[in-house]
Amino acid sequence: ADCFLKYQSSSHTFTQQSSFCVRTHHEMSQPNPYDRVLTTIDGGYKFYDFTKLNDSRLNSLPVSIRVVLEAAVRCCDEFLVSSADVEKILDWAQTQGKVEIPFKPARVLMQDFTGVPAVVDLAAMRDCVARLGGDAKAINPLVPVDLVIDHSVQVDASRTAEAKDFNEAKEFERNSERFTFLKWGSIAFEGLQIVPPGNGIVHQVNLEYLARVVFNQDGLLYPDTLVGTDSHTTMINGLGCLGWGVGGIEAEAAMLGQPQSMVLPEVVGFELTGKLGTSATATDAVLTITAMLRKFGVVGKFVEFYGPGVANLSLADRATISNMAPEYGATCGFFPVDEVSLEYLVQTGRSATQVEYIRKYLKAVGLFADYQAANTAKFTANLNLDLASVEPCIAGPKRPHDFVAVKNQKGDFTKCLNNTESNFKGFAVAENHREATATLSYEGKQYTIHHGDIVIAAITSCTNTSNPNVLIAAGLVAKKAAERGLFVAPYIKTSLSPGSQAVEKYLKKCNLLEPLSKQGFAIAGYGCMTCIGNSGQLYPGVGEAFVENKIVCSSVLSGNRNFEARVHPDTAANYLASPPLVVAYALAGTMNIDLLNDAIGKDANGNEVFLKDIWPTSDEVSALVKEHVTAEVFSEVYGRIKQGNARWDSLVIPTNPNQYHWDEASTYIHNPPFFASMALELPQRSDIKGAYCLLSLGDSVTTDHISPAGDIAKTSSAAKYLNERGIQKADFNTYGARRGNDLVMARGTFANTRLANRIVGPGATGPVTIHIPTGEQLSIYDASAKYIAEGLPLVILAGKEYGSGSSRDWAAKGPYMLGVKAVIAESFERIHRSNLVGMGIIPLCYKAGENAASLGLKGNETFDIILGDSLAPGQDVTVKAGEKTFIVKLRLDTAAEIAYYKNGGILHYVLRNKLKA
Repeated sequence: ADCFLKYQSSSHTFTQQSSFCVRTHHEMSQPNPYDRVLTTIDGGYKFYDFTKLNDSRLNSLPVSIRVVLEAAVRCCDEFLVSSADVEKILDWAQTQGKVEIPFKPARVLMQDFTGVPAVVDLAAMRDCVARLGGDAKAINPLVPVDLVIDHSVQVDASRTAEAKDFNEAKEFERNSERFTFLKWGSIAFEGLQIVPPGNGIVHQVNLEYLARVVFNQDGLLYPDTLVGTDSHTTMINGLGCLGWGVGGIEAEAAMLGQPQSMVLPEVVGFELTGKLGTSATATDAVLTITAMLRKFGVVGKFVEFYGPGVANLSLADRATISNMAPEYGATCGFFPVDEVSLEYLVQTGRSATQVEYIRKYLKAVGLFADYQAANTAKFTANLNLDLASVEPCIAGPKRPHDFVAVKNQKGDFTKCLNNTESNFKGFAVAENHREATATLSYEGKQYTIHHGDIVIAAITSCTNTSNPNVLIAAGLVAKKAAERGLFVAPYIKTSLSPGSQAVEKYLKKCNLLEPLSKQGFAIAGYGCMTCIGNSGQLYPGVGEAFVENKIVCSSVLSGNRNFEARVHPDTAANYLASPPLVVAYALAGTMNIDLLNDAIGKDANGNEVFLKDIWPTSDEVSALVKEHVTAEVFSEVYGRIKQGNARWDSLVIPTNPNQYHWDEASTYIHNPPFFASMALELPQRSDIKGAYCLLSLGDSVTTDHISPAGDIAKTSSAAKYLNERGIQKADFNTYGARRGNDLVMARGTFANTRLANRIVGPGATGPVTIHIPTGEQLSIYDASAKYIAEGLPLVILAGKEYGSGSSRDWAAKGPYMLGVKAVIAESFERIHRSNLVGMGIIPLCYKAGENAASLGLKGNETFDIILGDSLAPGQDVTVKAGEKTFIVKLRLDTAAEIAYYKNGGILHYVLRNKLKA
């Protein structure tokens, strides 16, 4: 247990760095020209006081941009970060969206699904350095790295007091090989902190424990900034820590001292006024904001919240809003620190000394907010929302930004049912089958099932389980329903997966843990679980009854993602809702209901029960929060976090801390091919000639479509590979758990059962394509293997928002291993585009108004992509497809990305620089 924490969490003193800002090439850097603004405040703390630049432009900068400015001032070495970069940021009003800047985050955050492949890559990079004559130990994190294991636990058991222990035991049984590797990594790589399984969800642990808000490094104070390998890293912006999700590939580069190359972002100001009404929750607010911002368009932009309404939001409410930045498309949703933020730090057990220097520093440099005061920042654009106008709502059935007011849900579901197309708002149910019913037999009882009936109801996800207000409200709904004799149907798979152990503590103090358990919401584990797709199997006979009778079944969860086949392969309808609404819908048993006006059910006396009868008042909730959500709860929980647990402590790790001993028989951890043949010389890059189209896809293809995290289907290419190695279905685990093995993940690329590939034909779904030269229909993996054997490059055609959803490096690594050289899309989600660049795959965008259909592309053409002898960010590129020729935009957006592409990827770029140094 003593191996997983390398430094004290209260001060987070990080001993490896000997200078205030790590430099990759010491001999090429110069003294920081801004040392002249180093200032000392009470307590002897030093900081770079950028206000002493005495530049009038500072006054109108958004707070988030001032944080970016501070990092540039502090890290300026006239090599990786220059004084010219500082000037670009100061001139943000004129340069936003037009110039490239480097950004060096203070730390990196990871979870195990993305963290395992990152540590695998680091170990493989050590092998590469050793092969090329360098010191393997040179590959080491240069900034603090926190990795929380939270994505591996599954809802195997539920509804019982024993469920949590059973699920955690199964988690170790399945994943001991991965966990042993990570434990080795915590010894091998200095500065890598592993938080073992069973402690909570990465973003909630980050919020309640890991976040520094202000770093104190040997007496130097600076803002806590971070990048994370999970898209919901953005949650920490609710606490005033600037951070966002990146691909694992970019995160690895950041660990090794490489700045993030980014276009200086535009900042949309979002003014909040008023106060949430008694029936509305923070979940309702964030779903409302998500719909607004998706409609406005904030991809690649910061969103900064301001206005008097912010003062009426708890810190947990703000974190809920920041959490869903990926869903509304922004890089981050930022709330500057104020007194409420500091009160939260006290509430979660941070020391008085820490809170005091945070306050002094942030006020000294103008980073402390007074939300009641007039805002002086000039934003790129402004939106506003009166919180009093927020009404109870949900999102679905297939996307998190498809807002539906609770009062309109019954009508909306009917429209989806009547939609003859299988799209984001349609189930393609035949007209003569829309009133169909069937019989479900479960535990000796017969149930009549209908379209919209619920089979999974989960209180899950960092989005909501970090918020005591909505969890206590859920507990009160469960309690009041039980008192009326109203209970959730036993065939519905219910679960509660809190984001930290503190939740269990305060729910127990509130006497709400038992009522939740009586409704089936017993604690199933501390992790992402249903939100990430680890929902486990439905109860026996349940899925079959719906699927075989073609009845649309639903899930409802307090998560942040509801993409097709993510929650469960059998649930065609998936809805996001607040925890108390999750309980209410579960009690009703269907999503085909107007919860505000229809009866949820009947009590023990046969009387109808309505939502208003069991909904708690805001005073009830706030009284319990004030009494039981205390610093003592958090201090007790996080005081034990260093102790690990018996299962973790029993793992025996390899003895060589410098290079990992790869086991070729392992189906979990495998030496990837990315660096195996890398040389010091740059690879030859030229035009892409004679490429075939592997897939032709529509809009909103997510990373869940590209690289699923959940169940490995028994008929899949990955299943075949595992079967050939003696592994049976029961031991497949998930794709997410096997991300440390490239041989499994290549076969799992595009393995989503609901993937619609237009090359195969209209209405066809699943991981299949046509091998164009022969006309054979093959699995996507088998077709790509055939193309690779023939020496033929591949391209992918896509629509809008390609790569939306979770931050997944394997959504880029997988296509790379399938031989994909370029993706031509109408638009890309930010993180995925960066991941493609990081793997040396070219992202290209159609010109405005054009797409595959308008250009008459069928996907059966051969493609020539003419790159020319030199590349420039955003240049026009000519594409020849059969007899057609069209122009696309090169989405290598910065000079650094051009360099990454020429090197074969960002990690190859970093490796060559380290070897040359």
